[in-house]
Amino acid sequence: MRRVTTSKVTKPKSARVATLKAGTSLDVGRRVLDIEARAVQALIQRLDRGFSDAVDLLYACKGKVVVSGMGKSGLIGQKIAATMASTGTPSFFLHPAEGLHGDLGMLARGDVLIAISNSGETQEILQLLPFMERMGVPVVSIVGRMGSTLAKNSAVALDVSVTEEACPMGLAPTASTTATLAMGDALAVALLEKRGFKEQDFAQFHPGGTLGRRLLVKVRDVMHAGAELPQVQETVSTSVALLEMSAKKLGMTTVVDRAGALVGVITDGDLRRFVQEGGDFSRGTAGSLASRRPKMIGPDELAAKAVEMMERYAITTLVVADNAKRIVGVVHLHDLLKHGII
Repeated sequence: MRRVTTSKVTKPKSARVATLKAGTSLDVGRRVLDIEARAVQALIQRLDRGFSDAVDLLYACKGKVVVSGMGKSGLIGQKIAATMASTGTPSFFLHPAEGLHGDLGMLARGDVLIAISNSGETQEILQLLPFMERMGVPVVSIVGRMGSTLAKNSAVALDVSVTEEACPMGLAPTASTTATLAMGDALAVALLEKRGFKEQDFAQFHPGGTLGRRLLVKVRDVMHAGAELPQVQETVSTSVALLEMSAKKLGMTTVVDRAGALVGVITDGDLRRFVQEGGDFSRGTAGSLASRRPKMIGPDELAAKAVEMMERYAITTLVVADNAKRIVGVVHLHDLLKHGII
């Protein structure tokens, strides 16, 4: 009997190198995330009355919150300004160098300046301070050195110092910018809650986004009404109801009595069951075929609520009725998709 031997398959050298590099990159990624996570975690222990004072100062601002910073601090500042502006705190970003060359006209008495500098010695930021003093604009600084010139000349200084950067050379701002960004988010959210900012307020600032549509669009904005509303009287034959459903293309029709009051609805599913049970379209009536307890929603309810009801009851249409239970329309799942509610 011939003996069969097996040998260990050796990966090509290039494959081993690729695996090694992937593993090394993974280790580096984990190390970076760990350093930055610890930098943010350390902020929690250092947060003190100064943070509350900063929030109070920003909340009391009668003008706008102006955020300024150079380089990477400036990029973080732009995000902080954008977050504040979208959550109820009027805010914009001012490049400090541009400010020194004419853009200081954007500031006015009643504003508050958030100045960002890891060293606290950024010359372009420090050169803004005399003008802030002259205009009576208080400064909230976000700094990495509490003994710096900027911190000493601020109404409130917030400490975002880090023990190490994620950059192995300690040169590229990494953990320090992450800590600064987190502090900015903390300020924005604290202000949001202090103002009693709600979802509806958020939607006002985001009318073009999905959240804005979900919080602003109402059922009456997307429903089919008037000539588009499928409707038959309960005494007509099921064949007439079928024609109405085909004409209006919503996969259903409402069924009403002689006074126009809702009796029920007929859906594609009702028709399929009617055929499976041997029903006669020439003899049955819409009233006998209709489901008597249809799901309904008011025209002034949010369209997002219609989505929730459709998901809960596994249906694709809702009858829209007013407070007097009069039918005013029908809303279909496709309408909600088309308008970006889902």
